[in-house]
Order: sequence, then C-alpha cells, then structure tokens
Amino acid sequence: MSSDFEGYEQDFAVLTAEITSKIARVPRLPPDEKKQMVANVEKQLEEAKELLEQMDLEVREIPPQSRGMYSNRMRSYKQEMGKLETDFKRSRIAYSDEVRNELLGDDGNSSENQRAHLLDNTERLERSSRRLEAGYQIAVETEQIGQEMLENLSHDREKIQRARERLRETDANLGKSSRILTGMLRRMP
Repeated sequence: MSSDFEGYEQDFAVLTAEITSKIARVPRLPPDEKKQMVANVEKQLEEAKELLEQMDLEVREIPPQSRGMYSNRMRSYKQEMGKLETDFKRSRIAYSDEVRNELLGDDGNSSENQRAHLLDNTERLERSSRRLEAGYQIAVETEQIGQEMLENLSHDREKIQRARERLRETDANLGKSSRILTGMLRRMP
C-alpha cells in the first residue's frame, strides 16, 4: 500500500512542478496562449486534487501505527495544493485585469485617467447639488408665497361674504322702506 502512496506522491510532485511552472508563465504569454494555458492549468489542478484524494484513501488503509507519518505528508500536500490554487487565482486575476484593460483600452495611465474622471464627476455632482439646493429654496419660497396668497384670498372671501350679507340686509331694509313709503302715500289724501 505504501508503494501505491509513494507512486501517487511522485505523480503529485511532478504535476505540482508543472503547474507551478505554468502558473509563473501565464502573465507573460500572448492572450491566445494565456487562455489555453489557463484551461490547461485548471485541468491539471483537478488531476492534482484527484491524486490527493487517492493518496488520502491510501493513508486510510495504512495501519494506524504507520499512519501518522503519512498523515503529516498529506497535510503538507494539501497546504501545497492550497498555495497552488491561490497562486493560480492571483495569476488569473492578473490575466483578467490585462483582458479588461485590453477591452477597455486602458493604456497604463488608467489611474491618472480615473483620478481626472473622478474629479470631473465630483465637480459635476457638486454643481448639481448646488442647483438642486437652489431649486429647493425656490420651491420653499414659492410655497410660502402661495400660502400667503391663499390666506389673503381667504380674508378677501370673508370680506366679500360680509359685504354680500350687508347688501342683502340693506336690500331687505330698502324693501321694507319702500313698502312703508308706498303705504304712507296711499294714506295721504
């Protein structure tokens, strides 16, 4: 059983060396080759994981008294695998950044361009904020003027209603006066 484990160990060592070499080359390759290399490394990482699983199964079959040494090796291999995956992610991030820069046309002055763009946007935002604030002030003033006008109209309405009431009273009094005068004229000889 330990011979199977040692065979898996050798395969794992060769495979991880190849993966490490390829990961280091990814950032320096032309775009078409990078794509192919990334796919190749992904496939080899899967193979390495399968080898680790096989090695883990072999360790479980080893008698308990000998298992400790192999378990330590397995921990070390799993850590190495984790490091490889981390390195690969970093190289993929660098690769994806390059692809993004190619697609967006960034030419290395991106931080200066971004800074200028951010400053321009900040200025626009501040101008817009000032315009909004001025518009808000105008709306508040307009609302106050409208409120005052409504109050004035309400007072004027009350005055008109009182005047109309006085007019009705006056008209009623004139009607009475007219009837009294008519009655007096009839009584006069």
